[in-house]
Amino acid sequence: MLGVSIWIILLFIPVGIVAGILGTVTGLSSLVSYPALLYFAGLPAVSANVVNKASLMFNAVGSCISSTRELRGHWKELFKIMVIIFFGGITGAILLTALPSSSFTHIVPFFIAFGGLMILLPDKKEVNENTEGALNFNPAAKKDTPWTWLKNIAIIVLTYLIGAYSGYFGAASGILLLVLLTRTTYNEYTVSNAIRNVAMGAANIVATVYYSLFSHVVWILVLPLGIGFFIGGYIGPKIVRVLPVKFIKIATGILALILAYTQFASAYHVHFL
Repeated sequence: MLGVSIWIILLFIPVGIVAGILGTVTGLSSLVSYPALLYFAGLPAVSANVVNKASLMFNAVGSCISSTRELRGHWKELFKIMVIIFFGGITGAILLTALPSSSFTHIVPFFIAFGGLMILLPDKKEVNENTEGALNFNPAAKKDTPWTWLKNIAIIVLTYLIGAYSGYFGAASGILLLVLLTRTTYNEYTVSNAIRNVAMGAANIVATVYYSLFSHVVWILVLPLGIGFFIGGYIGPKIVRVLPVKFIKIATGILALILAYTQFASAYHVHFL
């Protein structure tokens, strides 16, 4: 079908389901879907990244439908984060089509490793509904100070950069946003995870629109992978509700470090194992 085997097309439905579950639980969907696009579909790196980004839109939709319980009362917060991620995603998409794919590969492993380490580090902050988080997305702020404004601006910039990274490459970008949310707000982990899952969809949507206009998208692979992502995105939040948070963080951190190693070995042609 359009030059792609029907068996390869069907293969990407279960690939998308596994990647979607992994993405909504740990933020590492690309650990499954990106290599599958490279090896099973035989796509070059940039094309695989474009297909992966386009398919991830469905992951955000499935996650949003499944996470209404966690997102209740946080829609305004989610919208503000999505706006920042959206504009960051535009920047990343432009960079992907304007710069050679090798220009970013040498620093990507360090982004992924940083996210993995930060997830593994203990978070001593307790959930407190009456305390304002560092990022003033919550309108119930009691008092604004110059320091509060500086923190807010810094975190907005970091959120924008995460959106740009997601629009450009995106591996473990969900982990980076989750780290930012869990350490700068007083939301429960499941809430921060739900916000992360849906907000990252903004970068994927704008990147896909840009790619469809200025690049080539292999839509015949986007459809089955997107179906799988939607199903996995719907299942993932239900798993997060029942698994211990500590277990999820440890698994996420370990998987991120494994991905960081593989990206490092690929970029620098160094193998320690």
